Amino acid sequence: MDTPAGFGVVVNQNEYMSRGDTDMHAIVTVTASGLRSAGLPRPAAEVIMIDCSGSMDAPPTKIAAARQATCAALGVLRDGTLFAVVKGTHRAEVVYPADGRLAVADERTRTEAVAAVNRLISDGGTAMSTWLALAARLFAPHPGLIRHSILLTDGYNGEPRQVLDAALRRCADAFVCDVRGIGADWSPQEVRRIGEVLHGDVDAVRRPADLPADFTGLVESAMGKAVADLQLRVKPMPFARLRQVKQVLPAEVDLTDRGTRLDDGTVRFPTGNWGDEARAFGVWLEVDTDALSVGEPAQAARVSLAVDDAEVPAGSAAIRATLTEDFRLSIRLDPVVRHYDGETELGEHIEAGCGAYDADDLPRAAERWGRAVALATRLGNEDSLRRLLRLVEVVGDPADGRVVVRPGLTAEDIRWAGMSSTRSSIAPGVADGVPRVEAEAAGPDRQCPRCSYVSPPTARFCGRCRHELAGGAGP
Repeated sequence: MDTPAGFGVVVNQNEYMSRGDTDMHAIVTVTASGLRSAGLPRPAAEVIMIDCSGSMDAPPTKIAAARQATCAALGVLRDGTLFAVVKGTHRAEVVYPADGRLAVADERTRTEAVAAVNRLISDGGTAMSTWLALAARLFAPHPGLIRHSILLTDGYNGEPRQVLDAALRRCADAFVCDVRGIGADWSPQEVRRIGEVLHGDVDAVRRPADLPADFTGLVESAMGKAVADLQLRVKPMPFARLRQVKQVLPAEVDLTDRGTRLDDGTVRFPTGNWGDEARAFGVWLEVDTDALSVGEPAQAARVSLAVDDAEVPAGSAAIRATLTEDFRLSIRLDPVVRHYDGETELGEHIEAGCGAYDADDLPRAAERWGRAVALATRLGNEDSLRRLLRLVEVVGDPADGRVVVRPGLTAEDIRWAGMSSTRSSIAPGVADGVPRVEAEAAGPDRQCPRCSYVSPPTARFCGRCRHELAGGAGP
């Protein structure tokens, strides 16, 4: 496809390092805008996988909500979208269309699919690997489309973990899968694992009645996607080593093991389907400060974007490192970096509180959830705060973190709140004055032909011997 316009990259970091420091942490915010006005979104394919195991009938409101939600999702499919509905039990079965292939959405096929969905009943076990494998086979003949799926489950996977992991490896980067857990008897770890590998949104459905609106929103979002896979690329310089890359907005997903190293040392990371949206990524580098000269900024890594292995114009920025003898500069923390560090801590408190509650340690649960309430208040994470307030009653100012655990909490309440532990809120000030390094600072560092010192890409003169560098853009 043609490389779309409308992508931007901003880096937030503290570039100053004292001698002997090694760790460099940067937040890379990627924004996409105006994709629809560029003749997009692209054609899409949708597969909805519904858990129809026997437990979905206990209570029957779960399977009824699944049928209603799937019918609602079918109703918002754009004409021309390819789609199928899969019944998932101890095996996978295409319930529509009857020929086992993707149908083309129009008034007739949507009506037929609704009729087929309304005949779904619950029976059998749970083997999610077969559901995902069938979705992959349905998507396989259509590599150029936005390929999106939804997986709904109410129970633990009945297969050994290695079976599901093998299926996920085969499906990785083949399609995006949003995952929902309904009821109280499913595994948050399994749901998160599927969503992380398949670049999907994961969440709990607290009440069956909430499911139709949730499914509709997921499909409408998928219909607005315009790029099938945006790659984030990081190229560290010789004096830096890439340690970790993690998506930190809208949810925390560790991408480190998903990276592929190219011949020039660049590591590319798949990020899934994109529409008009913003995401943020944490990049951690190990920097050799002995290779730096005091006061001379050097590009520690170049961050860029690519679609279909073609770099996005202007979609790049630099992560810088500057050696300083001013200790105050080296310990200063960028506000955006601090925000996402806080989001990670918030998630840890939410999960720890849920674990303590499950272990009947209510004082410990109150302590950790209270700290989470205080952090969510400070960070402006309204979604996490809303979910926490289902679990606790605040005493006094929420910023103080003094709470009392509410009586009569259900397992659904705990699941719903716990799933917010990996969800983040966007850092305030990203677009209004926070220090940043813009795309024009990116490019290859410039090595001096006289002394071999590496200067930043815009340098006109060598930072060590002042030899003039051919083609430099600096003053």
